[in-house]
Amino acid sequence: MELELAALAGVAASTVVGGMATAGWESVQRAMGELWRRVHPERADTVVAELGEARAEVLAAREHGGEAAETAEQQLVGEWQARLRRLLVAHPEMVPEIQRLVDELRPPAAEFGSRAPSVTLTANASGNSRVTMSGRDINITKG
Repeated sequence: MELELAALAGVAASTVVGGMATAGWESVQRAMGELWRRVHPERADTVVAELGEARAEVLAAREHGGEAAETAEQQLVGEWQARLRRLLVAHPEMVPEIQRLVDELRPPAAEFGSRAPSVTLTANASGNSRVTMSGRDINITKG
């Protein structure tokens, strides 16, 4: 279950960070604020403020472009993934809410024209490591 929660948190974090620099920013901010108000109402305003700070970072990074922008966004995705994973571990009943958030905020495929966006995944492993990568849904069972 921990892997599934981490995967969902990762997808949600990518969706949230990706939406920070789009016209859908208000939807991202509202959805995340509502989510936090359900489980930690005392922290919701702080989370919304931190989203605003993260958005400013994304916009500044995109303005400069290049590899630095990509790195900045990846770091923000990692930060929000960790937050969302902790939220899901503490409140697994929020899984449907997080999935709804992802479905609501993810741009429709029509916005990408006839070609869906590409996903590039890179992993390095050594020894007895196991790497599992997915560009979307994944189910993992121990075998």
